[in-house]
Amino acid sequence: MSNIVDPSADSLAARIAARVRTERERRRWTLAQLADASGVSPAMISRIERGESSPTAVVLGKLSAAFQIGVASLLALAEGGPDAMAGPAAGAAGVRRGPDAAEWCDPGTGYRRRQITGPRFPAEIAEIRLPAGARVPYPAAAFAFVRQLVWVLDGRLTFHDGETVHELDAGDTVELGPPAERVFANTTDAECRYAVVLTRDARP
Repeated sequence: MSNIVDPSADSLAARIAARVRTERERRRWTLAQLADASGVSPAMISRIERGESSPTAVVLGKLSAAFQIGVASLLALAEGGPDAMAGPAAGAAGVRRGPDAAEWCDPGTGYRRRQITGPRFPAEIAEIRLPAGARVPYPAAAFAFVRQLVWVLDGRLTFHDGETVHELDAGDTVELGPPAERVFANTTDAECRYAVVLTRDARP
C-alpha cells in the first residue's frame, strides 16, 4: 500500500499533515525539538508536514504523545478541518450522514478509524476497524489528559494495558485508568470492530 499523499487533494491525510504542523508551530517547536520529544526523526516529520508521507498509527501515537493531546484528539481536530469550531451552535442538533464521516486508514496496518462525533460534542467517539493480524502500539503519553473507554462491537480484541492483557469479545468494554503503554491487537483471522469513547480531564 502506498504511503504517498497528494498534497493538493482535500484529503484527511492532507489535513492530518496540516494539523501536525499547526500543533508544532503553536508550541514554537522546531522540527528537531518535536523529534526529540516524540522519537520520530526530523526527516519523517518534515515529510509528513509537507504531505509527502502519510503517518502510520504508531507514528501518530508518538507525535500525539509529544503534543500531549491524545491520538483521538489529534485525528478529531484534523477530521474537523479548518472550520471545525464553526460548526453547529451549542445546543443545536447536528446530523452527520454516514457517507460524510471522514475515515482515516493507517498505511502500515490497514487499521481504519471513523469519527462519529463532531467537534462541539463533549465526548469524542470513534469507530475502529482492526484487520486480522494487526497490532497497533501506543506510548503511555498518548493517553495523557484523557479518560477513555473501549467497547468491542464485533470480533475479538486483545488489549494490552501496561502489563495486563484483556481478551475482549463483542459486547465487552474496558475503562482505561492512568496512562500506560497500550497495544490494540487482533490475533484472529477476522476483522475486529470497536468503539472508543474519550473525554478530556484537562488540556496541556
